[in-house]
Amino acid sequence: MGVGGGEPVSAVEAPAEEAGKDVKGRWRVKVRLSRLAVLLWVLAAAALWLGLHWRFRRAALRKAEEGLVSMCEERARMLQDQFAVSINHVHALAILVATFHYEKQPPALDQDTFADYTARTSFERPLLSGVAYAQRVVHADRESFERQQGWIIKTMKHEASPVQDEYAPVIYSQVTVSYIEGLDMMSGEEDRENILRSRATGKAVLTRPFRLMSNHLGVVLTFPVYLRDLPADAKVEDRVAATAGYLGGAFDVESLVENLLRQLAGNQELVVNVYDITNHSNPLVMYGSEVPLGNPSPSHICMLDFGDPFRKHHMICRYRNKPHVPMSAITTPSGVFVIWMLVGYILYAAWSRYDNVKEDCRKMEELKKRAEAADVAKSQFLATVSHEIRTPMNGVLGMLDMLLDTDLKSTQMDYAQTAQVCGKALISLINEVLDRAKIEAGKLDLESVPFDLRSILDDVISLFSSKSREKGIELAVYVSERVPEILLGDPGRFRQIITNLVGNSIKFTERGHIFVQVHLADHSNLATEAKVEPVANGMNGHKDEAGAISTSVSHNTLSGFEAADSRNSWENFKHLLSYETNEMPYESDSDKVTLVVSVEDTGIGIPLDAQGRVFTPFMQADSSTSRNYGGTGIGLSISKCLVEIMGGQINFVSRPHVGSTFTFTAVLQRCDRSAISDSKPVTLHPLPSNFKGLSALLVDRRPVRATVTKYHLQRLGIASEVVSTIELALEVLSGRNDNSLTSMKQPSMLLIESDSWGLKVDVSLCTRLLEIKQNSCEPVSPKVILLAAVESDKLKAKYTVDSVITKPLKASTFATCLFQALGITQSSNEKHEGSGSLRGLLLGKNILVVDDNKVNLRVAAGTLKKYGAKVECVESGKDALALLQVPHKFDLCLMDIQMPEMDGFEATRQIRAVEAKADEQTETEDDSETDSTAKAVKWHLPILAMTADVIQATFEECTKCGMDGYVSKPFEEKQLFQAVQKFLDPYIGSSD
Repeated sequence: MGVGGGEPVSAVEAPAEEAGKDVKGRWRVKVRLSRLAVLLWVLAAAALWLGLHWRFRRAALRKAEEGLVSMCEERARMLQDQFAVSINHVHALAILVATFHYEKQPPALDQDTFADYTARTSFERPLLSGVAYAQRVVHADRESFERQQGWIIKTMKHEASPVQDEYAPVIYSQVTVSYIEGLDMMSGEEDRENILRSRATGKAVLTRPFRLMSNHLGVVLTFPVYLRDLPADAKVEDRVAATAGYLGGAFDVESLVENLLRQLAGNQELVVNVYDITNHSNPLVMYGSEVPLGNPSPSHICMLDFGDPFRKHHMICRYRNKPHVPMSAITTPSGVFVIWMLVGYILYAAWSRYDNVKEDCRKMEELKKRAEAADVAKSQFLATVSHEIRTPMNGVLGMLDMLLDTDLKSTQMDYAQTAQVCGKALISLINEVLDRAKIEAGKLDLESVPFDLRSILDDVISLFSSKSREKGIELAVYVSERVPEILLGDPGRFRQIITNLVGNSIKFTERGHIFVQVHLADHSNLATEAKVEPVANGMNGHKDEAGAISTSVSHNTLSGFEAADSRNSWENFKHLLSYETNEMPYESDSDKVTLVVSVEDTGIGIPLDAQGRVFTPFMQADSSTSRNYGGTGIGLSISKCLVEIMGGQINFVSRPHVGSTFTFTAVLQRCDRSAISDSKPVTLHPLPSNFKGLSALLVDRRPVRATVTKYHLQRLGIASEVVSTIELALEVLSGRNDNSLTSMKQPSMLLIESDSWGLKVDVSLCTRLLEIKQNSCEPVSPKVILLAAVESDKLKAKYTVDSVITKPLKASTFATCLFQALGITQSSNEKHEGSGSLRGLLLGKNILVVDDNKVNLRVAAGTLKKYGAKVECVESGKDALALLQVPHKFDLCLMDIQMPEMDGFEATRQIRAVEAKADEQTETEDDSETDSTAKAVKWHLPILAMTADVIQATFEECTKCGMDGYVSKPFEEKQLFQAVQKFLDPYIGSSD
């Protein structure tokens, strides 16, 4: 039993042991193979290192040889050029001798003249230690020659020259070689050979190198002098017969090469040798020391041509030291070796990290989903905040709109309109917050719709009118007549830029004025091009703030205070006005219009050290700015981004304690009134036409301010003239003025600036004015209207005027005040001119409004009823679903999105389901395709989202659930018209 029971165990353990042995064996084999692979890998890396090292070393040596060849060729070329220059100077000297010694009788050249000339011109031959001229003398003329010279011809050993066929005694010599004067140059064997070769060839010939008196190696240059010009192919006999003498000089080769090498870079790296190799078996050194030809350093040989066809020369260049092995020949192979060794480890690490990477990918996917969810949550948060703010604002603006439809006094109308503008500005600020992320992401798109620029500027003036009156500052706007009435662009963004700039000016200005100007870029450039001050980086360039403090001197500006930018002076303003009066055409190849808008103030200015960060987001000039004036510092940065998106630029000029002027350009498009379609209406805020044909006389001592007032009168169709004082105005009214103003008809009104009245007008002038009013022969005497920057109920009684118009001026307020002062009744057509098209669409239509907010329901119902619609209101999506069961009577549904129980999305989906079910039943009951189509169109009720949420995600959700459009609260006439036109306009419906 014991044995039998043990056998199975042994039978089981044996395969396990064998399997273990196989595993161990395979492990050992893997270890051996891995070791062998590592060894082979290392050997391959070592072989690769050696191969790369040899390759880099050979490349470095080849590069050094190429550099040696280049430097040696350069030195050889320059050596030949300088030698040729010296030969040319010797040739010129030979021509001088031939001209003045032989062609002049008697000769105009003697030893003193030659010595003086060669000494003065030695700078032209710096490499010649001296020059001398030897005359050719035949034996027959020797006696007369010696008698003429006063000395006998001597040999090189200073002995009397023996009898020979001809001689070459030196007659002229430079002072440095005067010791050879009278010596026969043909008495030396080599000199004789050179003389014979030079006159036979007509070229300069050289001797073999020898030591000069300066102990430098050099050669003697010999050049023939002929009695006449010879052709290049003259025979030897002709040359010998024409030979007059020989000009020679000692050439310092060592100095030449030394000077040359000093001028070139790399001189310290090379060793240069110059040889005379006329005898190849025994080359003669002309420069340098003997260098064994077997030197391991690379060398290069350049042949030299010194102009002597008999003698041969060359230059040998080599490196002073053997080229070093470059570090790249060691570092690069070593780096490759390290990389090669790391490859195996990287492969192993990559495989071992595979699972970790998979886990990281899973985590990244999860984080991505979380980030997307966070982005959705952020969008939902912005939508909720926008909705919660816009909901009460919808009630405020709606009630103000309804209030404006009632009969109000001019002051009440102004207050209500200003409150409405402020509310709309708050809505725009909410949009700013929502658009900030779009600006940073570069996804902000601009609208391209027609708009009235002047109306926008009037709205901005209304927004800040109360603040300007509180501070007692002038706030004015002027738009050039050349600027088109209707432009195509983004009015909201343009208004946002102007609001930011004017708001900053209001905030930092305590006295003086704020002046907004709009001109065409071409005309503005013409008027200001010659007046630009040196401005750097938007700064005025003052060295200190003390030098920028304004003085008390009155300036010719809107308020009399100095402005920061001199380009906005009255002189330039007059230039711009002259372009308008001359009706200068605006020539352009395209419909684009570039506007130049400037906002000038006389505030505290910007400190010089803070001007560089004005457009930085969330940055103030200093810590006290935000503490004293408030603000986040984001307005200018947003304005800069918007201006650049509009294709323009913004800059500024600011002087501390004087003020600031911000100027920007914007590229818009022209838009003719006839090109405006009904699908894109423009809120023009039309001005009344009741004043056309009237005239006014304006008393204002400030021409800029008078021009602004004339601009507003001109918009109302009132012709006006300006005088500077009340005395002149009284003369005009009484007909005693001799100037051109007497030709104007009796003015309907007399407009007087408060400072023109209050400064020097006394009781007598007031009495004269009253007398003119009482005794006027005109059936209607002119109304006296006071223009005042500060509100006061006592102004009218104090100055005995018919009316007081409170600044800032804008056309609509101006018109309202004139209606009251002149007793003109405004027609009802003009009051409601802008709403005619929308009334035509909504008149008699049944509209269902769904909103959980009772105030919003009241506002929406009041607005729609104003345009003639029949409105029914419900407060939940369930109630709307109950009313919209097919069949129903409604033509349009405006549905809020965020409602309790059932929101607008779900309600719309169920309404569409009900309509689809009804259409399906109709199709089964009637096989007619035409009738079925009619039923399908009939039971598709236009549903427009009516919500305070304005983000893109909400719009996409509206489209997805089946809504037909989108109207943000609070909606305006233009927006509502665009939304409902395609559903309620029968013409558009039939075309579709």
